[in-house]
Amino acid sequence: MSRFWKVALIVIAVLVLAVVGLRLLHKPAGPKGANGKDGADSAPVPVTVVPVVRQNVPVYLTALGTVQALNTVTVNPQVGGQLLSINFAEGQPVKKGQVLAQIDPRTYQANYDQALAKRQQDEALLATARSNLARSEDLVEKGYISRQDIDTLRNTANQYQATVAADTASIRDSQVQLAYTKVLSPIDGLAGIRGVDPGNVVTTASAIVTLTQLHPINVMFTLPEQNLDLVRRAAQGATPLQVTALDRVDAHPIASGGVLKVIDNQIDTSTGTFRLKSEFSNAGNALWPGQFVNVQLLVNTVDGGLVIPAQAVQRGPDGDYVYQVQADDTVRMQPVVVAGEVGDSHVMIGSGLKAGDQVVTEGQFRLKPGSKVKPLKPGEVPAAPTAAQLEKARKEGKSGGRHGH
Repeated sequence: MSRFWKVALIVIAVLVLAVVGLRLLHKPAGPKGANGKDGADSAPVPVTVVPVVRQNVPVYLTALGTVQALNTVTVNPQVGGQLLSINFAEGQPVKKGQVLAQIDPRTYQANYDQALAKRQQDEALLATARSNLARSEDLVEKGYISRQDIDTLRNTANQYQATVAADTASIRDSQVQLAYTKVLSPIDGLAGIRGVDPGNVVTTASAIVTLTQLHPINVMFTLPEQNLDLVRRAAQGATPLQVTALDRVDAHPIASGGVLKVIDNQIDTSTGTFRLKSEFSNAGNALWPGQFVNVQLLVNTVDGGLVIPAQAVQRGPDGDYVYQVQADDTVRMQPVVVAGEVGDSHVMIGSGLKAGDQVVTEGQFRLKPGSKVKPLKPGEVPAAPTAAQLEKARKEGKSGGRHGH
């Protein structure tokens, strides 16, 4: 390529760059608003606005809890023998004193009968000894019998009397052993799966069934040690603290009306928590032993707390804030302090707002400090533009386009 063509190409490139630069410097401007700003910036932004309201706010402490039966009893026979029958249905309620199982009673019945016969025999010997003693006491004064023989007769009568007393105790023991052949329920509860079948020989180590008492039922949970003073102060009131159990999936209440029964007397040093026990009536069997639940413990109620929807609170580099609507329908970023949650959708504000202040709950992503807004109520949608407004916007767009050229 000759030197001439190289110079020509450089000149052409410089001219192209100059043309591009001129077009960028003379880029068409958008339509201007009445205040001299771009029309898009001056148009009010439709946003949903709600006022800050005062209401009584319950203060909860939340934790993970475990359902625990009020009483759990493993039923073992107190005597051994062949199991004749099972008299309960697995998974069904049983009553205190109900016969759960029957053990072969014949051996124990024979021991009881033998103890009765032994006492009758010893009672007869006692009667003979007492008769001999009574006759001999009349003769001792006449000198027909020595006092030593009288003492011997008296001691013999006392000996038989003690033997009869021992026989009576043996009868009671045999009677108890015989009664143990009927295995009775010690509590009202729900029967589990049986551990043995009829026909087997059971011992005192054989587990027949496990019973659980479901009414009432306990929920055990733990809280961090920094909550201990708050809970103890709240528990000193006249009424017990209220506890609600929620499911683990969507935090839906499954049992309410529970009360705090016990605060443990020590803190677990390995976890920095303390245990609590609550009690529920569980009338509908909503709670089941071993079940995991979310627990809400009501420790206080704030009178007249400031409440706003949780979606109004934004998180910035300097902390939480809300967009507050001012009297001229512009917004400002207002720092706030969130004092706690109120249900699933609202929060309580500790500082930064007062009752009646208007805050934006929807449309914040289009806002910046000083933005002009069109406040809407929750569920309200902005009105569709009229034909005149559409025509005005069209003309402003054309005017801006001609101005640019």
